[in-house]
Amino acid sequence: MRYTVALTGGIGSGKSTVANAFADLGIQIVDADMIARQVVEPGQPALAAIADHFGQALLDADGRLQRRLLRERIFANPHEKAWLNALLHPLIQQETQRQFQQATSPYVLWVVPLLVENGLTTKANRILVVDVTPETQLLRTMQRDDVTRAHAEQILAAQATREARLAAADDVIDNNGAPESIRSDVARLHALYLQLASQFVSQEKP
Repeated sequence: MRYTVALTGGIGSGKSTVANAFADLGIQIVDADMIARQVVEPGQPALAAIADHFGQALLDADGRLQRRLLRERIFANPHEKAWLNALLHPLIQQETQRQFQQATSPYVLWVVPLLVENGLTTKANRILVVDVTPETQLLRTMQRDDVTRAHAEQILAAQATREARLAAADDVIDNNGAPESIRSDVARLHALYLQLASQFVSQEKP
């Protein structure tokens, strides 16, 4: 098992920016959101199951999943959300493990937006939280996704609290400021993670 750093943070916190900075240093990224998209690509069994369950109206003219429509369908319906999770989570876990096993960098950065919500904190060796204020989250989400403030507030309310994420963190990157400051934080943490990964490998050897 390769040393794993889980990167998490609420919507609009800047997880992708931080992950890209680690990738620039040669660290392989295993992105849970990207994998979640891959398992519902056209031709995948999961997409056919979703269309059968929710109806063909969830697919666009090219046969692709309209993710926003699906989110709306499950947002206020716990039973439908549970059905979808039961379908997708094993597939996502299987692909995640495959990518972990193929990784060759000294450690792996596992990007998991819902790490705390899904009770996955014990699955990583170290947890890095990208932290911003709730107001910053709201403004970035509204701008990026072109949604109303009320809708952005709903999304935030459905996620773990800022306090819960910070309580789970081993390391924190404050992303309230200028993007340039992230690079120095990432470089500092990269050096730490290389050291921890090296110690981990030494302990794993018989």
